[in-house]
Formats: sequence, C-alpha cells, structure tokens
Amino acid sequence: MGVRIYELARTLGVPSKELIHELKKQGIELKSHMSSIDDETAELVLALYKPEPAAVETLSVETAGTAAPVKVDIAEAAAPGPAGVAEVTVVPPPELPRPVERATPTPQPSDQPQVATVIEAPPAPKGAPEKRLRLGEAITVKELAEKMNVRPADAIKVLMKTGVMATINAVIDIEKATALAQAFGYSVETAPVDSGEGLMEEADAAENLVPRAPVVTVMGHVDHGKTSLLDAIRATNVTQSEAGGITQHIGAYEVNTTRGKVVFLDTPGHEAFTAMRARGAQVTDIVVLVVAADDGVMPQTVEAITHAKAANVPIVVAINKIDLPDANPDRVKQQLSEYGLVPEQWGGDTIYVEVSAKRKLNIDALLEMVLLQAEILELRANPNRRGQGVVIEAELDKTRGPVATVLIQNGTVRVGDTFVVGMHYGRIRALLNDRGEKIHQAGPATPVEVLGLSGVPLAGDLFQVVADEKKARQIALLRQERQREAHIQRTSRVTLEDLYRQVKEGEVKELNVLIKADVQGSVQAVRDTLEKLSTSEVRLRVIQGVVGGITESDVMLASASNAIVIGFNVRPTPKARELADREGVDIRLYTIIYDLIADVKAALEGLLEPEFVEQILGRAEVREIFNIPRVGVIAGCYVTEGTIPRNAECRLLRDNVVVYQGRIASLRRFKEDVQEVSSGYECGIGLERFADVKQGDIIEPFVREQVAKKLAAQK
Repeated sequence: MGVRIYELARTLGVPSKELIHELKKQGIELKSHMSSIDDETAELVLALYKPEPAAVETLSVETAGTAAPVKVDIAEAAAPGPAGVAEVTVVPPPELPRPVERATPTPQPSDQPQVATVIEAPPAPKGAPEKRLRLGEAITVKELAEKMNVRPADAIKVLMKTGVMATINAVIDIEKATALAQAFGYSVETAPVDSGEGLMEEADAAENLVPRAPVVTVMGHVDHGKTSLLDAIRATNVTQSEAGGITQHIGAYEVNTTRGKVVFLDTPGHEAFTAMRARGAQVTDIVVLVVAADDGVMPQTVEAITHAKAANVPIVVAINKIDLPDANPDRVKQQLSEYGLVPEQWGGDTIYVEVSAKRKLNIDALLEMVLLQAEILELRANPNRRGQGVVIEAELDKTRGPVATVLIQNGTVRVGDTFVVGMHYGRIRALLNDRGEKIHQAGPATPVEVLGLSGVPLAGDLFQVVADEKKARQIALLRQERQREAHIQRTSRVTLEDLYRQVKEGEVKELNVLIKADVQGSVQAVRDTLEKLSTSEVRLRVIQGVVGGITESDVMLASASNAIVIGFNVRPTPKARELADREGVDIRLYTIIYDLIADVKAALEGLLEPEFVEQILGRAEVREIFNIPRVGVIAGCYVTEGTIPRNAECRLLRDNVVVYQGRIASLRRFKEDVQEVSSGYECGIGLERFADVKQGDIIEPFVREQVAKKLAAQK
C-alpha cells in the first residue's frame, strides 16, 4: 500500500501544497494531496525532510588506544550553519559494551575521531592518506556505500538532495557515483569500461597461433540441392559404425578429411547469414554457392552472391546435378561471370567444382578446394586462452532451459567456465558436440551446444568466457542497461527525409539503395536512372536490383547495409512489412518512375517534403470466382487482416506484383450490401472495371493520408 501525500505532510508537519512543490523539484510528479507514493519513497522523503533537532543517531566506533567501543552521538546543529556539519559529543561506554556496528578502516588520533555519518565530510587532517576509490562505468548505491564504509541511507540522502531519486539497489552511472563519492571525501579513479567488448580484441602473440579449420556456409537457390549436398558430404565422411544412423543434433557439424577438418553451418540460407552479419558477427570464412546445372542462376542465387560479397567472404561455386541429361555447366559459368564470379579456367579467381550430390560425384574434390581456399586465407587461432565464439542459434528447451549452439572461434571453452553472451550470462553446465555427445572442452572452430544460460541470446551474439560470475553479471547488467537506453534513444536508419540533414552534419556520404521491380526491364531502367543522380556530396549506390516482391531477406540485407528499399510495381509481404517496421528500414513504393526519380532527387538535394502517406486498411484473399449475370465477376474473399471498406481505393496483387489498381465497386455479405467487412469474415468483392481476378490473388485497400512536413521542424 502506498502513502497519501496529506498523511505524509501531516507526519512532517508541513502543508501538503509545500510538500508537493518540494517533491516536484525532485522529479516526482504528483497531481494533488490525495496522490500516493510507494512506501520506499515515503521512507526516503521522511529521512530527508523530517526535522530531528533532538534526535540522536548513535554509532559505535573504535578509537585508537581503547579496547572497548566508544559511543558517538551525532546531532544536527539547531542553529543554521554550514550544510552537513554536525556536532559530535563522546559518551562513555556503558558497563556492557554494545556490539560494534561499523569499525573505522584505520585508527585515528584520539583528539580527532572519525565521523562516519556526516553528509559532507570535513577536510582530512594534514598528513592523513588520501581516500581513493576505483569505479567502473556503473555501480549500485549499496555497493558504492560499502566501498565508502557509509550507510546506504546516507548515500541516498545525498542523491536526493541533488535531485536523483534512487533506491538501495539502483544502478547509477559514473558521473553520479563520482559526485557522491566526492561528497564523502573520496577521490575517484575511473576504471576502464568493462562491458565485455574488449575481451574479443585481446591480441594474441604470433607464436601462440595455430591453424584452425575453416567455417563454411552453403548457400544458393531453393531446390538446387543445398540440403542434398550437405547430406552427401556428411554421409561420405562418417565412420562405418555411424553409416546410416548419424543424427544431426545442432545446426553445425564437423567433417574430417585427409587434409584436415571442415566445419559446415547448416543455417537456413542467406537470410540467417545476413541476420548474424547485421548484428556484427563475422562467422563464415568461405561460402559454397550451389547452382543447379540444369536451372542456372535464379533470384536467390543472385541474393546469395550479393550477401556474400557484402560480407567480403570468398566464394567457391559448386555446380550441382551434372548427372542430369540437360545439364549445362558452361551456361552456368557464363551467367555467374556476369556477377563477377569468373572461373579460373577463364582467367578469373573463382573456384568452380562440378558435383552430383545424388550420386556423390566429386564430393572429395569440393572439400579439397575448400581446404585449398582455407590455406590461402591462413586461418589461425590461439587455443591457450579463454574461449570466444558466436551464437549460431538458440532456443528455450522445455527440459533443459535456455540452450545455445555456439561456434567457438578462439580459445578453449571448458565445462564450469563462467561466460557472458549478449545480455545474458551463466556457467557452463554441459557441452554437447554435433553428435549429441557430452564433451569436457572445445577448441577453436568447434560447434558446441551450451547449457547453463540465464536467458535465450540472439543469433550472432558474441560468446565470451570471463574470470568470474560477478564480472559476467556486471557485464550482462550493463549491456541490458545500454539496450534499454538504445531502445529509448534509438536512432533510425537512413530514410529519404533525414538524408539531407545527415549529409549536412557529415554523417552520410553514400546512399545505399535496394531495388525490387515487377520485370527485369524496370529494374535496369530504375538502376540506370538512379545511378545518374549521384552528386559530389552523396554517391548513390545500388547494392541489389532483382525481380519479385519485397521479402524478409531484402529487408535484412537493407538493414545490414543501412540501405533503403525501393519497390516499383511490387509490394512487400506482411512479414517483410513487420520486419521493416521493427528494423527501422525505409521502404518506398512507386508505380510511376517519374515520382520515384523526383523523390530521390529531391532527397539528395535536401528538398524532400512528403505530403501524403499511404496506409494499408486490410487484406483479403480471393478463394472463389463467381460470374453473376448482368453484374460481372465477383471475387469470393476471406478477410485475413484489417477491414475491407466499401468504395475504397485498392490494388490487386498476384504473387506480390500489382496487376490492378482502382476502386472496390461492390461489397456484400451473403445477399446484403455492407459498408465494411472485418478480419475473419467472408465477403464478395466486385472491382471497378476489372474482371481478370484469379484464385489466390490478394485485394489490398488503402487510403492516402496527409502528414505534416518533417523538414520544416528540423530547420
């Protein structure tokens, strides 16, 4: 139960209005005398404001030359005087000495007893050693009070006088901690910030480095044989006792060859690859790009190339399905050469291997080429140090709790080690290898499953072994605090509105653009037009231009590259739109190329003033087509989200490509006309002057709303 303001004012003997005024100065917002505050805050207010002219605070200290405790009475002077200075009287100890509540750290002269509870410490006697504290970036009030050998209540009083409302377990930053320590007569030395980032940057001596296995990620288009190739590699290299019975427990595994070990990451394609890179993790050493010999380069193949090049990772091309009668490896090489992957046979530097995952042809040759590329990279690590790695995936298991698959990149991890990973920490209870077997330690380039976490980390979080659990907990708490601050004061990614402002402030010198359009001709036209808009101040760089709707993969690539997404006659999927909102990626959609050019050009010149924004009202899926005489084609729809209003502007999407834009001419439920239909209901929709509706199409109504001009507020 809280305490009413009028009750607290009555206890203090002051008017309620005066108490409300004082509390508002301390940052506590109150509406009236009937407002309530919690009990802890009420105690702090009583401790700070309650007059105690006759109250005597007792404290037992030991002075030099006395075996028994001496009782020190401290009372604030009744007459006004210097703030925080107290009168001190020494009272002889009773016959039965009281237990010592707090002892002074060093003996003091008998004529100069140390006063432990004064708010502002008096000047230290001449010749006395200077009191020093060594503090990190953040500390709790209780910990700081213990370091200064004072009561936490006294420390809280000083903080409240400076307008900081803090509890005993509140974390305060280095500025507030320094001011508090100086009020008690301590000089503060700032220790290096220990948030864990420096643990990954410790330099290793050259003599301690040993060769490590390469980490390989297999990428490519769907149905080109990525999974089959991984299975073939694994089946070719398992021991005879495991043949046919190998169990894949985690998303990474090791393959032993005559020339060494190779670690393969079994991740869901380039999406997870870029998701980890967007969080700052560089996991992969080599990318194996799988392309079907009978299919050639496909959209996801181009995306995989773009993601690998953006991460500056070497690519080894595996041309799969060469056993099929219509296989044409030379055509694949010609297509990939257009994207900068020129084969070595043609004078380039890209390694090509023709394989068949189904018949297990040239699998050993592919592994040999991967190891050859690894030798060129000279991959080395130091096993004789604390373990470091990256989270590949994590989950919350019902029986084992939080579990993370970690790829150890440097050092050695052992059972019992204390670690910090992202915003979580813990002690390793168990380590499992890729076959689900318990192991006691894991060296560099080893994928392991770690048990003993305090929470579920994110893919791409850095895993670091630290000295003790206290340090790990401090680092995790500090990262959580930073995460909260970053969430509150989050700076959005580059958008067209704030581009000009950032250019003026010197923050942006290059605008990255990702183009998606309905046909290849539109992609090329938009790319050529935008590249001509580059100026001396800002260079416009197109990082990708492909055909198709805007997907989650496009949003993640734009997030990792700090780019904006431009869609021409295409729309984002609902999940892509949600991900863009969450990641802060700017998606611009156009149907007229002149509007697109005008907006980008105006943004580069700092003249963009958007006046309208488009709001999606809902989505309806076409499930049946009805031909009604003298009425026309009616689409039987199911509303999947939002509402479908009558007479609203709408567009018809087919595979996320706009095929019609107009109005909803009629809207019915059963036989009655209705004004709108909500999510979860069926309805009949007739489109204005359009009859080419097919099952599976999406009808998307929208409105254009006028918004305030943002640049005017920034000037």
